Amino acid sequence: MIGDQEFSLLAQEYWQRCRATLVCVDAQGALCHGKPTCQPTGCLRQCAEIRRRAVFEALRWGEPSVTSCPGECAVWAVPLMANSRVYGGLVALGVPLDKDHLHREFTSERIREACTILRLLAEEHNLTNAALLELRRLALDRETDRAKAIHLLKSNGYDSIREIYLREEPALLAAVKRGERKVAREILNRVLVGIYHFGSERKDLLKSVILELVVMLCRAAVEAGAEPSELLGANFHSITELAALDEEKDLCHWLTNMLERQMDAIRDHRQYPNIVLLGKAMAYMREHVGEELDRDVVARTAGLSGSHFSHLLKAKLGQTFTQLLGQYRIDQARQLIVRTTRSFAEIAAECGFTDQSYFGKVFQRYTGLTPGDYRRRHADWHC
Repeated sequence: MIGDQEFSLLAQEYWQRCRATLVCVDAQGALCHGKPTCQPTGCLRQCAEIRRRAVFEALRWGEPSVTSCPGECAVWAVPLMANSRVYGGLVALGVPLDKDHLHREFTSERIREACTILRLLAEEHNLTNAALLELRRLALDRETDRAKAIHLLKSNGYDSIREIYLREEPALLAAVKRGERKVAREILNRVLVGIYHFGSERKDLLKSVILELVVMLCRAAVEAGAEPSELLGANFHSITELAALDEEKDLCHWLTNMLERQMDAIRDHRQYPNIVLLGKAMAYMREHVGEELDRDVVARTAGLSGSHFSHLLKAKLGQTFTQLLGQYRIDQARQLIVRTTRSFAEIAAECGFTDQSYFGKVFQRYTGLTPGDYRRRHADWHC
């Protein structure tokens, strides 16, 4: 379990960034560290159950989801994990919700941002299983895409599997060749929904159509630069698995995994090596260091997926995206502190920090000095 001092620092940092109280609970929702801002008489057991549920809902969806306690406070959480075992959670308690569901100064956008910050803090301090949470978020995205596909199928009024192929295949091939994973996944979902709509009673027909899709995807991947021998080896093993599958969800999962493999093969065998793509993403971060940066957006500027970008950062630099961004921002701040007479509030804003107090804390973490001490020590550099 997280220690008293570590929790205290996390809770203080989270309050400064999000103005929400943080508590630490065990797997049953019982308090371990921190004091709730809302504790109406007689609802101790009910609040513990709500905290427990918030932790496991975050595990289920891969990110915090918002609920409320009996005292009408917004509640969200992130699981504390050792590998796949949940041993507790960090639970955030927002301001009380008013009759219009949200406090005027604590909007839904701020709550969503606070949810993301809580997850990233837990990941940065290695308190949760970041890889597992990402897999859960991907699974949720896939289910969302599938629901959209069902809606589109009904609105487009397809009459046969062949019609689906004729209308969707060109766009699917183009998306695969461009390496546009999300677009390809959405199109594949539409095709799958149509296949099951028209051929749900014919398992043999379903599998033959799925095999045709695999061949088509493999051809597109090779044309986009993937290595044929690697694809053939992976596909041969997977096709033997296909014969044993009968359930719709298993077949869908199998084909979706095949698509992901094709896209990974394209990504891994692009003309530019990974180190060049990583350098391009890092250059974008430096150029836009004062802006609000999202990992996935930065990754896309270099033709990388968010997860692969994170993997490269960890493998090549030993840092997370958040750590590297913080380093870039502090590096720029150091230059501005010693080479200009701007106020620390102005420097904080220019370097991407919305809160001067938080800027000072991060600056001291990276340099060992407060901004004021740093300026005084390097006063002879000023020009």
